[in-house]
Parts: sequence; structure tokens; C-alpha cells
Amino acid sequence: MEKTLKKIQKKIHSRISPQIEVTVENNCIVLRGELDDWDQIVSAGHLAVNKKFYGVINDIKLKGFKPSIKAPNIKDKLYDGLKPDVLVVGAGIVGCATARELARYKLDVMVLDKDYDVAMAASSRNDGDIHVGIDLMPNMKKFQYNVRGNAMYDKLSEELDADFHRTGHIILFRKKWERYFIYPLIKLKARFLKIPGVKYMKREDLIKIETGLPSWASGGAFMPTGGEISPYKFTVAFAENAAQNGVKFCFNTIVEDMTVQDGEIKAVQTNRGTIYPRVVINCAGVFADVIAEMAGDRTFTIHPRKGTNLILDKKCRSYAATSMNKSPFTKLDGDKEIGKRGKHTKGGGVVHTVDGNVLVGPTAVETPYREDNTTDKESIDAIMKNMSRVAEKMTYGDIITYFSGTRAPTYEEDFVIRKGIFTKNIVQAAGIQSPGLTAAPAIAEDVAKWAAEIIGDVQPNKSFNSIRKAPPRLVDMSLEERNKLIQKNPDYGEIICRCEEVSKGEILDALNSPIPVYSLDAIKRRVRPGMGRCQGGFCSPLVMKILAEHKGVGIEDIPKANEMSFVLYGDTKGDSKDE
Repeated sequence: MEKTLKKIQKKIHSRISPQIEVTVENNCIVLRGELDDWDQIVSAGHLAVNKKFYGVINDIKLKGFKPSIKAPNIKDKLYDGLKPDVLVVGAGIVGCATARELARYKLDVMVLDKDYDVAMAASSRNDGDIHVGIDLMPNMKKFQYNVRGNAMYDKLSEELDADFHRTGHIILFRKKWERYFIYPLIKLKARFLKIPGVKYMKREDLIKIETGLPSWASGGAFMPTGGEISPYKFTVAFAENAAQNGVKFCFNTIVEDMTVQDGEIKAVQTNRGTIYPRVVINCAGVFADVIAEMAGDRTFTIHPRKGTNLILDKKCRSYAATSMNKSPFTKLDGDKEIGKRGKHTKGGGVVHTVDGNVLVGPTAVETPYREDNTTDKESIDAIMKNMSRVAEKMTYGDIITYFSGTRAPTYEEDFVIRKGIFTKNIVQAAGIQSPGLTAAPAIAEDVAKWAAEIIGDVQPNKSFNSIRKAPPRLVDMSLEERNKLIQKNPDYGEIICRCEEVSKGEILDALNSPIPVYSLDAIKRRVRPGMGRCQGGFCSPLVMKILAEHKGVGIEDIPKANEMSFVLYGDTKGDSKDE
């Protein structure tokens, strides 16, 4: 160990700075010091990785930078004194899938999230790809969970009544040599990884599958196990089914500290009271290392990585029927990488979403900000310059919106899925970056099982119901089906969002669901008003009116997102609110 430590010290001191302190603590490489360049801090973390240790704890500070967190303003005792069997921290797709799996046992389960809804971070800010796993290695937890998770989505789609399209993914080639040198390597790796169905297809065959095939593509590697979901709607489906089976969801609730005694979490302090769980499951995304530190079980560091994506108008749906991108070895004139993409990233390319839009991106940029959802012209221009070579008809006028999100990689660039090492009653589900969406249901199976094992003598929940029926969706119905539905309930005949053909009945369905949330963005994620060309310019006032009437409050009390983001100020009589 001493020899390995000296090698790591030498690398970091020679390539980064001799001022960085490199030690071993609790079988982890620990870095301390201060630098004025974030990329250098990230590089130091990667240089410190060694499989002989549990992981890298990179506590190098960025000079002049003050970490922040978007915490809820609420302070009360709503959950004070509760004693759940399991407390899940984080309501992203892994947290919600885990909650559903826990509902299979006779357990009292609570899910906390500091935001006002599920799927508020990475789970609503990605391309929706269900990955094949061709870029991974078999010794990685990413690969192991990706294989299992990918195979689960067909059944999950049926049980949860959530869209999953197994459209396949395509790696495009331009030159003949790529077919004879690059494709055999892809095929060999697919056999090695046991990924079924990978085959080379000539242009004339590919175009039958992918109508948006670029003119330069001579063929490509088609991987049929790839697919697409709506990440936020699938997360909602997991959460609603969990709630139907007795799981309690607690929003606007942030973990502030933990009491740990004799290697066991005794209490969890939140802004809404102190909770006394028997087991804690850490699904906190970009804050997973913070939660692990509170619990005394930290062996990893999250270094946020921001990605930006573009969404195109539905009129552009012919630009892609699958998820496609050019091979990294395919060079076109004037090629440049998207943003600052490096070896530790993956991207969808040009993706046909399950809702009929085309998504393009992402970039990948290291950032010290854990909640950096900002967008910038440089990233948008880079995506357009590079991806317009794959979607050749794409123009700036096709873009209806764009978004960014931060992923949660560790320096080992792998998932941290395990029981606690130093703390007995915690389970870690951390480091979840791509292919985390694909892996989520498989991760949930293991994490829930381990939590039950820690508690001991847990009985199955014989009343568990895995079926969740989604509300009607007019846009998918024939005129005859719509008429029958409207005859039963006229609310479905009142169209609120013309772009997405969303009715008042669908919005009311969302408000009557197991997890109702009264905000514009929450309704947008569930039934899509505001996701069309006008981006809510026409329908937002109507949606707010429906929410206000259903909740029995004034329209000015309906927020866009959380309690600090009101669209209107002033009461219905025109008097302004105190600010």
C-alpha cells in the first residue's frame, strides 16, 4: 500500500501541484489542498484512482468558490418523531424504483426529496436512452446493472403503463474501411459482453429502419436492444405505483445532518423534524457523497458533469426514428467535438423520443456547481454544428427549447452500489450517471433486498400490486376513442394545450393521482401542457386556473415550480403581495 501511495503522490505532485496532500484514510485515497482551476482538481481525482482502495475522497478546495445548495424555505415539525423502517433519500428514478421494490415487503417506507416533486434533477434532464452497454466493460457495475436493467423495461412498461420504445441504436459509418475494421471490433465486443442482435446493415437496409439517415452514411452497426423512455414520466410511474402500495413521499424535505453512534445511524435531522429510521438508502444524486459523509460511510466523491440537450419541434420527427450517432472514427470535414466531451462521457446523438420529438446532444462539461442547469450559446452552437451532420435537415428554427442537467459521476467513473462499509444501516446507490436510467430498476432490486436483509425477518407484502394504470392520453387515441371518452366525461373534450393536444380531463387526472403536485412544471412533466412549439405561451394561464380551482386557492398562489417561483404576484383583487 505504501508503494502504491507514493506512486499516486508522485503523479499528482508532478502533474498537478506539489502542494496537494495525498494520504490514505479508511482505505481511501484522500486529497486535500487548494487550487484555482477546477479542471485541475478533477484531473487530480482521476489520477488518484487505484483499485486497491475503496475510492477517492477529493477534498481539494477551489479557491474563492463557495458551495451552495437549493434548499427549501419550509421549516416545521411535520415529520418529527416518525420511525420508518426505511428512509430513501432522493426521489429520482433510482429512489422511486427502489421505493417500489421496497413496497414488495411489509415495511414502513418514506422517500424524502428536497425538491417539490419527483424527477427534479438528472432524472428529468437526460436523453431517455435505454442503453445497450457496448461501451462498457464486464467488470464494471455500470455494465452489470445495465444488462439487467435493459432486459426489465419491456415488462415494466406493461406493468406501469409507461411508454418504452425498443427502437434500437445505430453507430453510423462513412467509409468502407470502417465496416471491415471498426465493425468487427464492435461485433467482437458485443459477443464478449453477450449483447444480442448486433449486426452490420448496409445503407439500403438501414434506411428502412432509420428514415433520417444522413446522406454520407454508407451503413452502420445496428443494436436492437437499445430503446427510449420518457425519464421523468417513467419516474412518476415508479413513484405512483409505490404510493399506491403504501410508500409515503415527503417533498420540500432536506437532510441537514445525521446522528451516528457505534457505526449506526440513529436519527436523521431534516428541515421538517427529526426522523428515526432503521435503514437509510442513499439515492441523493449529486449530493450522494454529502449524505455518505453525514452517515460516516463516505468512500467516494461526486464531481458534477453538466450536459446540454436540444429539443426539436414535432414537425421534425422524421429526422430520426431511432437513436443514432456517427462512429468516433468517422471523420467529416471540419469535425469538432461537442463542447468539451472527453473519454468519461456518453451521449445519445440524435434521438427520437417516445413523445414524438427529436432530442439532440448532449455536451459534457465538468463543473463545481452541483445544480448547474444553465444553458449557453456556445454549447447550443457546438451541438448544432456537430449534430446537424447527423440530422442534416436540422436548423436553428427547429429548436423549441433546450435544457441542461448535472450528472453525478465518481472519480472511478462507476456506480457505488453497496451496503455500508463503516455504517451498518445504510445502503449506497451513488455515482449514478449514464447508463443510470437503464440500470435503475436492477439497482432498485438489489438495494431493496439489502435493506430488508439489514432489518431482518421481513415478510413479503402479499397485497403488493405491481400494476399502475396510466390516465387516458388523447393524443394517442383515434377520433372514435376520443368521442367515447368525452361522452363519459366532457372534461376530456376541453383542449387546454393545443400543441400537445392535452385536455382538462388529463390535467385533472394528474391532480387526482397518488402523488398530486400543484405547480405548472409538475403538470407539464406528467401530461405535457407547455411542451410544444409555444412552450406554454397559450396554455399556462388555463392550466393555472384549473390548478387553483382544484386546490381552492387563488391563481396567484400557483407556482411555476417550487414555493419560490410564482408566475403572478398580487391577489385576485389586484393588491400586491409583500415580497
